[in-house]
Amino acid sequence: MVASSSNPVTLLLVSWSHGEEKALDELMPLVYAELKRIARSLFRRERSAHTLQPTALVHEAYLKLVDQRQVEWRDRAHFFALSAGLMRRILVDHARRKTAQKRGMGAHQITLSEAAKLRAEDPPDVLALDEALTELSSADPEQSRIVELRFFGGLSNEEVAEALGVSVSTVQRQFRLARAWLFNRLSQSPVRDSSH
Repeated sequence: MVASSSNPVTLLLVSWSHGEEKALDELMPLVYAELKRIARSLFRRERSAHTLQPTALVHEAYLKLVDQRQVEWRDRAHFFALSAGLMRRILVDHARRKTAQKRGMGAHQITLSEAAKLRAEDPPDVLALDEALTELSSADPEQSRIVELRFFGGLSNEEVAEALGVSVSTVQRQFRLARAWLFNRLSQSPVRDSSH
């Protein structure tokens, strides 16, 4: 991902942040495929019965991006970093709504051994991951942001480094530490039904 000021995406982002609405219309076809790739990567980690689809996630993120008029866009990496954060919020909000709808509505009880089996086989619970990331953010904001960009944004180490203005080796080291912390934290979390 090139952060050059001559990059068409960067130029359009700068124009858009200076109030040129037409720039957004030109920008979206250039970034749509990448937003779709990010959404698909997120859904590979979700349960197959998820009621939200990648295209719907991209469209919701687009609507939220349109409202980001006060952002001073720096480059593509900054754009995709913000997009990743928005997609995370959308997935978490969706999971919370689904959980709230299910609460008390004939919840199926399972044994402890069934829960352990589910824990090993199922994708991570987006609400538990969000809670853990929020907790990690209090302890180490940079690690939390790196996980968000890698996991929710689907960005590579190089793209994350560019977005955060740090070295690739810093991203790799911090991501390893964050993954270990999250694995430990999530393995201690109670199992909950998060099919969305």
